[in-house]
Amino acid sequence: MGMTSKERMMLALERQKPDRLPVTIHQWQQYHLDKYMGGVDALEAFRITGLDASIQYFEAMGQFWIPDAERYVVQSPEWREDIEVVDANPDHKILHHTITTPGGTLTYKTGGDRTTTWITEYLIKRHEDVRLIEKYMPVARLDRKAISAEYDRVGDAGILRGFVWGDQAGCWQHACCLMDVQALILECADNPDWVHWLLSVLLERKLRFIEESLRGARFDLVETGGGAASDTVISPELHREFCLPYDRQVHDALRAVGHKATYHTCGGMMNILHRIAENGADASETLAPPGVGGNITDPSLVREVYRGKVAMIGGMDQFNILTKGTAGEIRTEVQRLFEGFGSDGGYICSASDHFFDTPVENLRAFAEAGAECTY
Repeated sequence: MGMTSKERMMLALERQKPDRLPVTIHQWQQYHLDKYMGGVDALEAFRITGLDASIQYFEAMGQFWIPDAERYVVQSPEWREDIEVVDANPDHKILHHTITTPGGTLTYKTGGDRTTTWITEYLIKRHEDVRLIEKYMPVARLDRKAISAEYDRVGDAGILRGFVWGDQAGCWQHACCLMDVQALILECADNPDWVHWLLSVLLERKLRFIEESLRGARFDLVETGGGAASDTVISPELHREFCLPYDRQVHDALRAVGHKATYHTCGGMMNILHRIAENGADASETLAPPGVGGNITDPSLVREVYRGKVAMIGGMDQFNILTKGTAGEIRTEVQRLFEGFGSDGGYICSASDHFFDTPVENLRAFAEAGAECTY
């Protein structure tokens, strides 16, 4: 009798060898579920394709990039967000956001389509805007009963994943959603103390969220980090100063309330592998290859750094291979990733990040290829 998907994935997260390679995707997009899978939910989509389930829990998490993210806006009497719908067309939605606080007003703008949301005007426009964030920005509170119900629903089919609250889970990455990343990089050189102030304000809220909402919550894995800390965005030196100290505190806090953390870098990683190994994360994702904007060409080099320290999740090029490739090409790539990342265990093969137009038969081929990779 083989292992269940949950057993298989949890063993990999413990850096051990399960019966075979766990194979999953980072996150199912509603666009794909609606267009290609008849509108089923993510758990049913995993069952249909034969993949090990990795279910993301989104309630009140604050991520601006989720389609229809306005449903998840967190408000309080001192932080009232009003949204003007300039264009409601789901293919080119335009929203203008105004946040009213006792100390002043903040504004930002977003655009969106059926696949994602993006920022067209950033919230932080002056250094003193951080004071309003520090004094008034509310922190989401999760419903543990709802999380528990979802955990039971997933059952042995796989794992339930949560996030650390914020537009992005990491402090630096969250800051890059409040200010243009190029402007923030320049602030690191010109006004580093101001950047640390901003990061500390965000850290305080994330630590509060961990204590208030994640203590006792039934998640198998909690996502931290985000793509803006990738070495294709900032230098290893900036990562060491403006990411590592804050990431370590977040991971220490998660561990203190009983959670495993996976550190997300959907971009370059090769020049910060040792930093990630130092930050206390239990797992590292997305192991992105060059075809999706990363820089991992030899998986064994990553395994050498992470062996015995950090589990690995990701690696599959979701566009050039998983979407456009043949079943044979998918199988060959899964075998290469298994031998490179996973020969010692501690590896969950996954699409590196979001996909939108991947044929269902390719996802089935992906699952079947993983089943052939046995320990």
